[in-house]
Amino acid sequence: MDINTEVHKAYEVIKNGGIILYPTDTVWGIGCDASNEEAVAKVYALKQREESKSMICLMNSEKMVYAVFPKIPEVAWDILDLSEKPTTVILDGPKNVAKNIISEDNTLAIRIVKEPFCYKLMERMKRPLVSTSANLSGMFTPKTFKEISPEILKGVDYVVNLYQDKVCKNPSTIIKLSLDSQVKIIRK
Repeated sequence: MDINTEVHKAYEVIKNGGIILYPTDTVWGIGCDASNEEAVAKVYALKQREESKSMICLMNSEKMVYAVFPKIPEVAWDILDLSEKPTTVILDGPKNVAKNIISEDNTLAIRIVKEPFCYKLMERMKRPLVSTSANLSGMFTPKTFKEISPEILKGVDYVVNLYQDKVCKNPSTIIKLSLDSQVKIIRK
């Protein structure tokens, strides 16, 4: 399948409030428009996950990050620039995203991706993409497309037809950064 065709199909579904199953720079993800509260609620429902457990937002540029976070600790850019593997940072005070994706402590986890499909999709969307592993809450994270459960496959509005033979790496490292410069490693 052609990447541009898949970006177009996924974009049409997301634009209309749908949710997709798609390859990321780490594991297969379930996603939607991060500014669409109803679509975010569909992802939580599909995963059978409490809304108090937040999800990650993928972004494709510094410009997109600044559209969501007016204040970013300088150390966040250092961590993102120096990381050798995909790294998620949790930052304070997000705006311009669905309220039900923001944690109770007013933070949001983000990862800047370079993976071509995700990058091009967000370029088309002009907003962040929700990303959560393609499993039911509490179940193992699938390393391959074949390991994704039938409930997830049936529950999304579109399955991206790319990289379905790829074996996924581990989920990203997660680092929480507060505006007062506290750093906490959540997942290595």
